[in-house]
Amino acid sequence: MPFPRRTTLLSLLFAFALPSGPAFAERFLVYVGTYTGEKSQGIYAYRFDADSGAVEELGLVAETKNPTFLALHPNGKFLYAANEIGGFQGKPGGSVTGYAIDTATGKLKELNQASTGGDGPCHLIVDRSGHQVLAANYGGGSVISLPLAADGRLREPGVFIQHTGSSVNPARQKEPHAHSINLSPDGRFAFAADLGTDRINVYKFDPAKGLVGPASPDSPQQVPGSGPRHFAFHPSGRFAYVINEMLLTVTTFRYDAATGKLTAIDTVSTSPPGTTGPENSTAEIVVHPNGRFLYGSNRGHNTLAMFRVDTATGKLTPIGHQPTGGKTPRNFNIDPTGRWLWACNQDSHNITLHRVNPETGALTATGQDLKVGSPVCVKFLRVP
Repeated sequence: MPFPRRTTLLSLLFAFALPSGPAFAERFLVYVGTYTGEKSQGIYAYRFDADSGAVEELGLVAETKNPTFLALHPNGKFLYAANEIGGFQGKPGGSVTGYAIDTATGKLKELNQASTGGDGPCHLIVDRSGHQVLAANYGGGSVISLPLAADGRLREPGVFIQHTGSSVNPARQKEPHAHSINLSPDGRFAFAADLGTDRINVYKFDPAKGLVGPASPDSPQQVPGSGPRHFAFHPSGRFAYVINEMLLTVTTFRYDAATGKLTAIDTVSTSPPGTTGPENSTAEIVVHPNGRFLYGSNRGHNTLAMFRVDTATGKLTPIGHQPTGGKTPRNFNIDPTGRWLWACNQDSHNITLHRVNPETGALTATGQDLKVGSPVCVKFLRVP
């Protein structure tokens, strides 16, 4: 028996209203932090369709000096930039700038700025509760947590901690150089990799108070002269990794979530044998969302080192190197779907896109080459 005409028409209208393909399109705003100068004036943005790989350039969305590293608020409404400068409002030290995000246009509206208390802030994050920005000052060798108001504005004063000490390389390690700060998956501990002292400083963290002093475990020290730079947790929360800028290595740690203790269990090289010289160093480290692969950037060698992760032990097995298609790869990032990697090449002023094979970890260059001056950092914001 045929359906009544009304039912048929309603069914057809409903069918045409449904989108073809995935139930939820994977679309993102992609923000890029830069060193400013002749080729860059601040923060740039793109629209990205992770289903098709299509990229739309939005251009300059905020003009500000040296917004080298970026962090997104967990509510998706605000973005923060570390202004890597040596002076702010007539005093020594760098700053953090907060922005409100217009997801319709990608534009950023400045909210306010706050001092980081130390020179050259080079890394920052927002805690998962959205109550604090944490930043690392490379030149000042210090870290700070800055409270956030409900409207996204930075509030002062923050909790400032000065690192002390040195290590064996007289050219790079006469004093502390905090290079990154990260939080544990449960948000109870903060980890600051310090290139100048070869240590991972471990702090207690309270979203209401910020950094609340050293944790009870000793800060693990790397091999002297390593220069720990950036840090990442495995999605399981059982392991953590640090990339060592000066010795071109990655160290694997076993993580005790109860105490915040890190125990080094293995170290592997990011570069082929014989890769030496001052032009060679590492920069970023990223664990794939599926937890099966890890990647690190090699400057000088201009590649991404690829590793398979043993999910039972956390240890790494090298699986090769992928050219980044440019010079001096800094930060890179994998989109939340795990299908695409964007690599920032600072000295060739371009960003290259690579497909990620989630079964093998292999990277394949897409040929997409985005021109932007001195790109340093890339962040993905999912949008409707």
